[in-house]
Amino acid sequence: MTKILFVCTGNICRSPTAEGVARHAIRAAGLEGLIEVESAGTHGYHVGEAPDPRTRKAAEKRGYDLSTLRARKLEPADFEAFDLLLAMDIGHLEIMKRNCPDEHRAKVRLFMSYARRFKADEVPDPYYGSERGFDLVLDYCEDAVGGLVDVLRSSR
Repeated sequence: MTKILFVCTGNICRSPTAEGVARHAIRAAGLEGLIEVESAGTHGYHVGEAPDPRTRKAAEKRGYDLSTLRARKLEPADFEAFDLLLAMDIGHLEIMKRNCPDEHRAKVRLFMSYARRFKADEVPDPYYGSERGFDLVLDYCEDAVGGLVDVLRSSR
C-alpha cells in the first residue's frame, strides 16, 4: 500500500481538491487497495470543517465529491505514516521540511513536480480570488494527479 498526503495551508481548498481528484483517478486506474490518499493543512485554522463551498462547487461540476472530507492539521506522525507528502506550494514545502525528521525528508516534495502540461511549481491559492481560481486549481490538480498516477502505475 502506497500512502500519499496532499498538504496546503488550511486543508479547505487545494489539498482536498487534490485528494478528491486523486481518489477518482485511482479508482479509474484500478489501483484502489494499492494507493491510499489523504490531505492535511500546515495550519489548524479549519480543523473539522468541510472544504470551502467554492471548492466543493467547482469539484462537483467536474464530478468530484468532496462532501465527506474534513480539514485536519499535519501531524508529526504523518511523516512516518505516509510514503509521499506533497506540498501545494513552496511555503508549505519549507514548513514541512523544517518539521520533518531527516530520515523522512525525501518523502516531502512539490505536488506540481508530477504535472505534465502545466510548468508551474505551485498550485495557486484560490481563497481570496474569483471562482476562476477554483477551476484553475482543478486544472492543476488533474494534471499533477495524472502524472502521479502514471509514476505509481509504472513503479508496480
